[in-house]
Amino acid sequence: MLKIPYVDRQSEMTRLGRMVYYMPALPEYPVNRHLDERETLIFLHGFGGGSSAYEWSKVFPAFAADYRVVAPDLIGWGASDHLNRNYTIDDYLTSIPEFIRKLSDRPVTVVASALTAAFVVRIAIASPELFKSLVLMTPSGLSDFGEDYTRSPFAQIVSTPLLDKLLYSGAIATRFGIQSFLQNRQFADTSRISEDIVDAYLQSAQQPNAEYTALSFVRGDLCFDLADYIGHLSVPTALLWGEKAEFTGPTLGRRLAKKNPDAIKLFEVIKSTGLTPQLELPAVTIGMIQTCLKVLETTTNDQTLSEETQTVS
Repeated sequence: MLKIPYVDRQSEMTRLGRMVYYMPALPEYPVNRHLDERETLIFLHGFGGGSSAYEWSKVFPAFAADYRVVAPDLIGWGASDHLNRNYTIDDYLTSIPEFIRKLSDRPVTVVASALTAAFVVRIAIASPELFKSLVLMTPSGLSDFGEDYTRSPFAQIVSTPLLDKLLYSGAIATRFGIQSFLQNRQFADTSRISEDIVDAYLQSAQQPNAEYTALSFVRGDLCFDLADYIGHLSVPTALLWGEKAEFTGPTLGRRLAKKNPDAIKLFEVIKSTGLTPQLELPAVTIGMIQTCLKVLETTTNDQTLSEETQTVS
């Protein structure tokens, strides 16, 4: 895993293995408030060849003045443990909340992207007490509103035994493969893809057993219809969407937002970006997340006041 600058690296053990996570290093944290006194803000990366906490590395240190900031590599990605088997949806529906419980005994705010953001929706439905609020970047189960990703030509090809691992080692986990993935899937403007981004994704993709998570993802083993779940979400949520996100554009986001206007307090599009605005335009993304957090904080305070008033009455 490429070293992320200006962070401390720590780890936490889960039932599936050790999860490595990163926190802004001192003196990034001001000393006027102890970390234990702050609310925890967790940044969760999405899935794809070579994904890791690096995805948020240009964003999460900006929140160190106000939060206890944490950005983990999920199981099977980055520097965290990699299982020697295919992965299931349940692996993430159990390991993510387990990690959150180990990290904090108070509700946390989560910023998550893509398929991981869709997992967080399901986790928040099952365990709303874990969360204060959610900021979700382009959440999608990749089979939303009845679409079946597993029928796509690429998913069918990668589902072929033996061929799948040959494709991973010879085409996906290579510099050319990573560059193609970033150009065609992640970025709207390919001139924003720097060598350090390619290096970080490539090093993560070449970790031992990294093929199991990546292939489980591209086969569609981890996909589901988020539209079936999002209406049950009760945690205050903001949705951010890359204007030019491939396959999961803002139209999908608006359809999802309409299914739960009570929980989804804000929907904003980040212009001129693809699936990962956090890498493409990090400064803009920081400002958008800050706006979301302010809106959600106001919403949470108003909701608490309303509940207290009803109790007194």
